[in-house]
Amino acid sequence: MGKNSDLQARRERAVPRGVSTATPVFAARAENAELWDVEGKRFVDFAGGIAVLNTGHRHPKVVAAVEEQLKLYTHTAFQVVAYEPYIALAERLNALAPFKGPAKTILFTTGAEATENAVKLARAATGRSAVIAFAGGFHGRTMLTMALTGKTLPYKKKFGPMPAEIFHLPFPVPDHGGSVAESLRALEFLFRADVEPSRVAAIIIEPVQGEGGFYEAPRELLVALRKICDEHGIVLIADEVQTGFARTGKMFGIEHSGVEPDMIAVAKSLAGGFPLSGVIGKASIMDAAEPGGLGGTYAGSPVACAAALAVLDVIAEEKLNERANAMGARIKGRLEKIAARNDVVPMAAIRGHGAMIGFDIVKHRGVYEPDADATKLVTTAALGEGLILLSCGVFSNAIRILVPLTASDAVLDEGLDKLERSLVAARSA
Repeated sequence: MGKNSDLQARRERAVPRGVSTATPVFAARAENAELWDVEGKRFVDFAGGIAVLNTGHRHPKVVAAVEEQLKLYTHTAFQVVAYEPYIALAERLNALAPFKGPAKTILFTTGAEATENAVKLARAATGRSAVIAFAGGFHGRTMLTMALTGKTLPYKKKFGPMPAEIFHLPFPVPDHGGSVAESLRALEFLFRADVEPSRVAAIIIEPVQGEGGFYEAPRELLVALRKICDEHGIVLIADEVQTGFARTGKMFGIEHSGVEPDMIAVAKSLAGGFPLSGVIGKASIMDAAEPGGLGGTYAGSPVACAAALAVLDVIAEEKLNERANAMGARIKGRLEKIAARNDVVPMAAIRGHGAMIGFDIVKHRGVYEPDADATKLVTTAALGEGLILLSCGVFSNAIRILVPLTASDAVLDEGLDKLERSLVAARSA
């Protein structure tokens, strides 16, 4: 397969620069929470394919389910000849829906397809056009979901103009100077100045912002949004693409708040590494589109559906919600100890439900001044240590941990050791 440097040169000649890669290494094989590159170097994986691998690389039950499906058929197009795995998965997801009443599920391929089709369904159900999202939120890279995304760089640069009738509110992060009261005042102002509530089809929000920095949507905000949506007939959409399937210690992140959405968008860890996404929603909303108005050639691939059914079995059988909570406590406890050291880069705001853990890199202890440069030094040092680690955040100063929930304590601790050494190295760089 060649060396990393050789493959990097080939990549630069063959692949547009618009698709960036966080690391200059190329995978050869992977198992659970470990990955080996083409040169044989081993890495502990704290990225999990950006929250795709809650059940780890190549979980045996997922692999077995896929192998069995491959013996039968790989594709028919659900819109041409339907198949049981799609229906069985929809039934399983409907039973897990975090809201009362009948639910229905439609399957797609990517997270962006899920969020975009959630908006389409909300518009069909309400007869309205406007959508409200939040600054810092990430919902995809299609034209509509890019417009919903609350971050200009790098997601919107050079791609305008954006679709109309998309509005953004500030997301309340106290360290960034925001509050729930400010967000709600902004919504009230929006209703007065730009779009009347009767024209709003949906409000979409991540229960925990992913690319935005792993900041949780406060329960107070979600409760207020639910009340406002009920008052004005607005659909509340929870984007669970990154928070779903046991990552936060519950099947879906919004369950921590007790607030019931009308629809949720899911993807990433749904199928253990196979492309699959979906929208789970109240049946009355989900049936609003006309026959033929929804779908996709590869939407709900039978191979991916087989993988997803196995993933749901693994989550239940291996008690991954409980495992996520135990891992999260272990990670946060270790991070608190590291943050108390004087020889590491200043750390702030250690946070997260379950095993969706983040913290910020700042310039000085006790003062919240984001340090994007030091954050880059941390992730670079981590790679040298043999740790795949991602940053995120509106100021590019958050470190996020998305280790597979199936990782052993030994591998988890090894990764935390590597992270600690990286934080020391960044301090002395």
